[in-house]
Amino acid sequence: MLSSISSQALRRVVAVRGLATAAEHRPVIDLYGLSARYANATYIAASKQGVLEQVEGELQAVHQTAKNSAKFSDFLDNPLISRDDKAKQIHEMFDGSGVSQVTLNLLDTLAGNARLNETGKVISAYEQLMKAKRGEVEATIISADPLTKAQTEAITSAMKSQVPGSGKVILSTEVDPSILGGLQVQIGDKFLDLSVVSRIDDLKRTAV
Repeated sequence: MLSSISSQALRRVVAVRGLATAAEHRPVIDLYGLSARYANATYIAASKQGVLEQVEGELQAVHQTAKNSAKFSDFLDNPLISRDDKAKQIHEMFDGSGVSQVTLNLLDTLAGNARLNETGKVISAYEQLMKAKRGEVEATIISADPLTKAQTEAITSAMKSQVPGSGKVILSTEVDPSILGGLQVQIGDKFLDLSVVSRIDDLKRTAV
């Protein structure tokens, strides 16, 4: 009886530890959709092997190659190439290249499931997971004229108060003369319109 109880207790301890380990490797945000499922699985596999950053770099290289090479891009998108042939060519391209097994498994799985045409979306989703892990928040500032370095630094500093904890703002800027003046700000899923054209539109609506 005692050995049975001890055995049950041991199984419970192992199960709890297993859950804790699984939670440790989960992405810090939830993404949904087909591409996200592949990205989530890749993230968990990379986390367990301690190669999250390596896989990120490898996937960025794949993405860049697809942008620069029409032949490689066509290979990923071509539905006329069979699944087996795509998987075979993936291994011919990457076996012995030093690429991690996690990245190779992802590409092999996408090829086997006829989803290599989703590679760019999967990479984008993986990058979102990595940015969330680092506490990075993307922000875009749209102005009528190019911002000076001092203005950009001031805006970045001001935005840090909108990011929880030790998060980091990754700022990009765009120029759109049609807003006439002021700024439009996109930070995460929030949008703030402080442009002159929006004020004019408000005045028009008020006048009506």
